[in-house]
Amino acid sequence: MKNPPVQQHITDTLETNYMPYAMSVIISRAIPEIDGFKPSHRKLLYTMYKMGLLSGGKTKSANVVGQTMKLNPHGDMAIYETMVRMTTGNAALLHPYVESKGNFGKQYSRDMAFAAPRYTEVKLDPLCAEVFGDIDRDTVDFTDNYDGTMKEPLLLPVSFPSILLNSNQGIAVGMASNICSFNLRELCEATEVFIKNPSADLTEILKAPDFSTGGYIIYNRSELEEIYKTGRGGFRLRSKYRFDKKLNCIEVFEIPHTTTSEAIIDKIIEHIKGGKIKEITDVRDETDLSGLKITFDLKRGTDPKMLMTKLFKLTTLEDVFSCNFNILINGSPRVMGVHEILDEWTRFRTGCVKRRIGFDIKKMKERLHLLLGLKKILLDIDRAISIIRNTEEESMVIQNLMEGFDIEQDQAEYVAEIKLRHINREYILKRTSETDELAKEIERLEFVLGNEKEIRKIIIADLRSVSKKYGKERKTEILHEDDVIEYKEEEFIEDYNLKVFFTKENYLKKISLVSLRSASEQKLKEGDSIVSEFDSVNTAELLMFSDKQNVYKMRLHEIADCKASVLGEYLPNVLGLPEDEKIVYAVPTTDYTGHILFAFENGKISQIEMSAYQTKQNRKKLTGAYGGASPLVSAVFVGEDTLMTAFATSGKVLAFGSSSVPVKVTRSSQGVQVLRLNKGSSLSRLCEAEISGLKNPEAYKTRKIPAGGFYLKDEDDPQTTIFSI
Repeated sequence: MKNPPVQQHITDTLETNYMPYAMSVIISRAIPEIDGFKPSHRKLLYTMYKMGLLSGGKTKSANVVGQTMKLNPHGDMAIYETMVRMTTGNAALLHPYVESKGNFGKQYSRDMAFAAPRYTEVKLDPLCAEVFGDIDRDTVDFTDNYDGTMKEPLLLPVSFPSILLNSNQGIAVGMASNICSFNLRELCEATEVFIKNPSADLTEILKAPDFSTGGYIIYNRSELEEIYKTGRGGFRLRSKYRFDKKLNCIEVFEIPHTTTSEAIIDKIIEHIKGGKIKEITDVRDETDLSGLKITFDLKRGTDPKMLMTKLFKLTTLEDVFSCNFNILINGSPRVMGVHEILDEWTRFRTGCVKRRIGFDIKKMKERLHLLLGLKKILLDIDRAISIIRNTEEESMVIQNLMEGFDIEQDQAEYVAEIKLRHINREYILKRTSETDELAKEIERLEFVLGNEKEIRKIIIADLRSVSKKYGKERKTEILHEDDVIEYKEEEFIEDYNLKVFFTKENYLKKISLVSLRSASEQKLKEGDSIVSEFDSVNTAELLMFSDKQNVYKMRLHEIADCKASVLGEYLPNVLGLPEDEKIVYAVPTTDYTGHILFAFENGKISQIEMSAYQTKQNRKKLTGAYGGASPLVSAVFVGEDTLMTAFATSGKVLAFGSSSVPVKVTRSSQGVQVLRLNKGSSLSRLCEAEISGLKNPEAYKTRKIPAGGFYLKDEDDPQTTIFSI
């Protein structure tokens, strides 16, 4: 018999099974620490440091990967991929930590694969001297590796704020980190200013992020201030290009750090096929050993600047870098602004410098202790020689020296190890003067150790040294937002006069006037009829009202031109309408001026401003387009005061001026009573008087509304007067 299943509380299961995994990913994998490295980076670089790769020649990458596995239990490929991103060959980092030889792929290419580790060679970049400079002087804590056979550092004693030097991205459980890179010279200068004045404005010094892939950063001061303050926000990066007038082509040679050449080309091809980009005849990747190059061949007469503004809008030739400065501080993730990060780094670096000075003081005191013992003996060297000569057993030499000169064991051992050749006047004088120098140096270091101002001077001196040795000019140029030409879709739309026809069966025809002049009669589906027609232009926007109080919006240029001899576009398919919804009215507009009259079965009419349907965002659908208290009978666009005619099912007709209906801003207005209805009667149709079929519409006009209307005059034929649609 099977054992019954054991019931567990989900909260207990999550706590015991999932939480340890989540914490491991956050603390030991995905989020960088204040030294600028994730554990995988740190283990790899420390292994290379212990292999002596800071100086000398390169070694095979496979050798480094194998050695790193002593600290990092992950597979060899995971370790190698970590190395690839840190190499000069891959060009992902502004200041790579690994100097490389061979094919390491490229940051800007999605498909360019890196070579296997047996074919490539690496060593540490000279910059790593500033990463490991003091690591052997007790500047940081060490811990056991995964099997307890080796020691590895918990942090690296970087002498500059490397956390902001190179871009770093990580996705943990429930949180992520995305840190942009900054120019080393600007970063060191900003850190120095911050150390001197923590409340200083750093935006003038740390001008903007800088990336290894170059390009432009579109400078928006308020955006950067928000990032510097909170650690969150985003900014735009834009590609660099040149126009070859002779070949009539555009060459893109630097792209945003966040995209790849393949992604850009794929998007352009997609838009060419979709008809959004018509100016490009060919696009190709011409990247070679000299660097990135994407080439677009242009049609004759194409304006390259205007085309590029369009491509910046439609593709990742312009992209956004989203910042999330999430960093582990003492094992806890924190999202911090630049000031907070520099404050934490300064605190960390101060601790490293103090530990280094403490280590030096300890070593000097040990040395001084030995020399003081030597000094006692050198004052009567003949006696010391006599003690050693007259001691019968070797094991008693140390003991006899200790008793003879009142010195400690380590001092006696140091003296006993002195070579016979060193027992001369010169050696004695040098050791005596060294004792005095050591005492002075210890006194100086103890003063520095207890003085925060002196510690800051050391940190600043290190920053200046790093900036001078390794600083480079900016790669990403700053482009002020005011100098950026933004893409305006209407500038790329071919404008011409046309006519729009809307039919009862929901077909829409957009026909150019040129085509219309040479056309025969309109082709319609059997039983269909044209409800409305408008003169318009290709740049206009089309508003389509449905029987569900929705309005759908489309640009007319997005609808294909057609001829009178075809049915046109079936709007439910174009808009993706549900089966129970249909369009009841369509009207084009270029400036959202004018009004729409909505007539309802209950005899009420509402007049809504066209501007009520205008939105800042390019929204495709608006709900609550008109009142829903009574079924909609007709919708009519009026540009100015127009004589309108309303028909009732009872056979009555009412004529009135559209201006007599109050204008409402609220789209869902239920309107005002215009036609007073008899019992069992309803409003059946609203239209302009000129198309009503009435010979003299003025005869049905009243001075004020609401009104009951008039029955048809003898002169008007009921057969030619349409009471409903």
